Amino acid sequence: MNFDLLIENLTNPALLFFILGIVAVYLKSDLEIPSNTSKFISLYLLFAIGFKGGQELSHEEFTTEIATSMAFGIFIALAIPVYTFFILKRKLSIYDSGAIAAAYGSVSAVTFVTAVSYLEMQQITLQGHMVAIMALMESPAIIAGLILISLFDKENDTQIKKRTVIKHSLTNGSVLLILGSLMIGFLTSAKQAEGIKPFTNDIFKGFLAIFLLDMGIVSGRKLGALIAKGWFPFVFGIIIPLINGSVIAYLSAMVTHDVSNRFIFAVLAASASYIAVPAAMKIAAPKANPGLYLPMALGVTFPVNITIGFPLYFYLIA
Repeated sequence: MNFDLLIENLTNPALLFFILGIVAVYLKSDLEIPSNTSKFISLYLLFAIGFKGGQELSHEEFTTEIATSMAFGIFIALAIPVYTFFILKRKLSIYDSGAIAAAYGSVSAVTFVTAVSYLEMQQITLQGHMVAIMALMESPAIIAGLILISLFDKENDTQIKKRTVIKHSLTNGSVLLILGSLMIGFLTSAKQAEGIKPFTNDIFKGFLAIFLLDMGIVSGRKLGALIAKGWFPFVFGIIIPLINGSVIAYLSAMVTHDVSNRFIFAVLAASASYIAVPAAMKIAAPKANPGLYLPMALGVTFPVNITIGFPLYFYLIA
């Protein structure tokens, strides 16, 4: 791997703020981002990415490559839960296996946002249709996880709220916001978009840094509880995402040769949802332990991706 690329990523201010958050927890500092502020910033990041993606999409023509890329994204979101489920159920319950498989098959919007910032560091522009693909990949994995639980669960109580959770996964706030912002950006002229450019572009990295500081604090609080649950969830949260991202970095060449597209595909395959999936599983599979899948996604996989994963996937592609 290019050592300079790794150092550049490790000295990224956004990542350093994430590390600061973890350090603050272990120093038992009272540093904390108010929950309402954190929620606002996360909504802002999704809005900004969606809007900028819509602007880029307005300059693109719908091609065979875009259509096959969308199909490829959905395939990834369905394939990852299936194979990971059978690995997980060797050590964990059916409920936990299905929930974790869904989390790792789904995508992390925050990891996606951080990956876009990483591309900007490399002076590479994200193509707008990848925003739509990211949103499309969120729900299939949740549905796949529910089906797997239903197939292997000897009881029937997971069947009851399946329709509710599928509807929830399709109308999830983060998905709705980023798709809505994508459409608004697509419909807005370049002249009109210029008026809010200071809000969508200029302050983006500052808000991202503050948000990752908050993510660091949350991750630091959850890591201890996860380690107490044994080695398997911890190792899974490190190894499986790196495998997924590396494999997709190569396979994505079948549908696109664009470096930014392939990098985003790798990141999406490697990321794990810690917002949409926990919300869905709380409704559909309440027996699944959020003390497993939530800290695995946020406390282990997220930092592994932004420290080791990003430069690894970029190196494999570029």
